[in-house]
Amino acid sequence: MENVEIPEYFICPISLQIMKDPVTIVTGITYDRDSIKRWLSKSPNSNAICPVMKLHMSRDSNLTPNHTLRCLIQSWCVSNGFNVVDQVLTPKPTLSKCYILNLVLDLSVPRTENIKTLEKLEMLAKENNERNKTYMVEVGVHEALVNFLIQCYMKCDTNGLEKALSTLSLIWDYFSSCHENNKVENREEILMDSITWALGLDHDMQNHAMIKNHAMSLLRSIIGKANSSTLNRLKPQLFEKIIRVLRESGSNTTTIAQKGVDNALHVILNTSHSGKNRNIMIQSRAIFELIELELNFSSNKKTKELIFEILFNLCSCADGRAQLLSHAAGIAMITKRILKVSPIVDEKAIMILCLITKYSATSGVLQEMLKVKSVSKICTVIQANCASHVKDKAREILRNHFDVWKNSPCVEVATLTRYA
Repeated sequence: MENVEIPEYFICPISLQIMKDPVTIVTGITYDRDSIKRWLSKSPNSNAICPVMKLHMSRDSNLTPNHTLRCLIQSWCVSNGFNVVDQVLTPKPTLSKCYILNLVLDLSVPRTENIKTLEKLEMLAKENNERNKTYMVEVGVHEALVNFLIQCYMKCDTNGLEKALSTLSLIWDYFSSCHENNKVENREEILMDSITWALGLDHDMQNHAMIKNHAMSLLRSIIGKANSSTLNRLKPQLFEKIIRVLRESGSNTTTIAQKGVDNALHVILNTSHSGKNRNIMIQSRAIFELIELELNFSSNKKTKELIFEILFNLCSCADGRAQLLSHAAGIAMITKRILKVSPIVDEKAIMILCLITKYSATSGVLQEMLKVKSVSKICTVIQANCASHVKDKAREILRNHFDVWKNSPCVEVATLTRYA
């Protein structure tokens, strides 16, 4: 098969591989669709140059499927045993900006066909096609969907809400990174109120569960791009709904539930650097729910890391430490995960114990640390292959409470003396 000569006109001038989806551009040259699309997308402005003819052309030029050549390539591949034929797909029709604009206009008129329009927009967003997303942003799909979401909220109508949230979550990062969003920013408060409403829907209904999952995904994208001013304006009701999602997901181990939990944890982590938000989270019993989640739901390493990062942030204040200590399994859970998950969990767990022993070290707390073998685990950290700053924090804990722990039968004095 190595000696089979491939016809020259089967080869894409850009990739130099057999074309899987040949298309002809305005200069008359045929290329593989993916190769010419990548070439055009890299053009710095609206004009591009044909790689072969060196002629100027519009970056938005139509790509005309070359069905005849495609059939010839397919027949030749079958005859010569080339597997590339399996990858030759029926080409999709060229998408125009006008088509997407018509979808936006359809969406602006309240009617029963809106569901079909939303389904088409979601399908375009899921294709992960750069040109599709560019067109969607340029014609204002994001603004139309935000308006649709707000109208659903104001009317308490969930019809079409799932598709709208799904599409917004798929295109939001692209929209935020490529374009100014002043129009959306002006509606920021009511947009967040709309998402809060969606997160508060009855979780027992399957459709509502999917709505909440897409709403959390969208919220994660928004928070990921938000500035400190926006983060400080978030309302307590939003955090209450987010923590409720964690609570409801605790007994659900499906992939959808896992994705919703991870999105919720990312939102909490990215907003927990603000003192105002930390206080709201603690008042909403976030630490208690995070411990329960870790104990009953979390088996994923990344999920555990997110939980410990959040717990560390929340334990930076007295109320947060008090809430962790009020949970019967709080210190035990922190201790048990050390050296069992990842270096990130080790670091955050030791930092949490350091905060507790430094600022909340009552006699009862120190005795509980002996009981659940926190002290022994801290000694093990010093011997283990942990980062130097983690070992330093472990030594600090032992030094600060050596006099209390040295008389305990739960730990050897020689061990304490060696590492304190």
